[in-house]
Amino acid sequence: MDRLDALRTFVAVADAASFAEGARSRHVSATAASRAIAALEADLGAELLRRTTRSVRLTDVGAAYLARARLALSELEDAALELKGQGAAPGGTMMITAPVVFGRLHIVPLVSRLLITHRSLTVRLLLVDRITRLVDEGIDVAVRIGDLVDSALHAVKLGDVRRRLVASPDYIARSGLPDRVAHLHDFCLISFDAVDHGHEWRFGDRTMVRIEPRLLLNNADAAIAAAEQGLGIVRVLSYQVADAIAAGRLVPILDEVAPEPVPVHLVYQPSRSRLPNVRALIDAARAHFAAMPSGALL
Repeated sequence: MDRLDALRTFVAVADAASFAEGARSRHVSATAASRAIAALEADLGAELLRRTTRSVRLTDVGAAYLARARLALSELEDAALELKGQGAAPGGTMMITAPVVFGRLHIVPLVSRLLITHRSLTVRLLLVDRITRLVDEGIDVAVRIGDLVDSALHAVKLGDVRRRLVASPDYIARSGLPDRVAHLHDFCLISFDAVDHGHEWRFGDRTMVRIEPRLLLNNADAAIAAAEQGLGIVRVLSYQVADAIAAGRLVPILDEVAPEPVPVHLVYQPSRSRLPNVRALIDAARAHFAAMPSGALL
């Protein structure tokens, strides 16, 4: 196995945390994968993976090398695609990341249509409620919600979303409604980490409330489910609760002082702007969101 194949095998095994699974994805035997990585480690003079009878884990050196290996392999794949010409059809593997609920509602259907249209394309979709590092994690395109801070990335705006306070009809029947922002302290509050940075809620009239939530979660679906079960008031993004509001499971609160909408972008490295995979995703995303009713994301 040559150096490039060994690097690809190392990345596959590290991603799967398993020689057997990593080898299977590379269509080689586990023994061949083990030998290739052992040879790579011998050549580098460093241990990349720590093996036990039950698991395979990256060493600190291995984690740093994995990031560089991803970047090197990605650059080689990008160069090969560019050499095939701008008219080349999408193909190979594209890695996309998005927030969990937004990804489930919008990116999964979009990717499904891409995969049906482009039979040579494979997509790895990472749904996480955190900011990812595109280069370090080998990501081609990311969905970012909020103002962009990394000016080095190219961006395509998809629309806007709002932050909304909601609670269930049962909770409102028991506890009433706050008639102003300052009264939120008198109610049970649910905090969702990805929206409530530092546990502060800011509003459109420039007021800010330092909240003391009774329930803290790191997952939007769980936070919304808790609110639907009557545990209190939660602040989430508008698209996350559009269906629940329409169905009457949740009721908007203090909408009149909601903060300004925040933008939703696709972001990617400038070096990927001409790649067929990225162009196909951008075109599909533009068509998907342009077809939605005006204001549907808000």
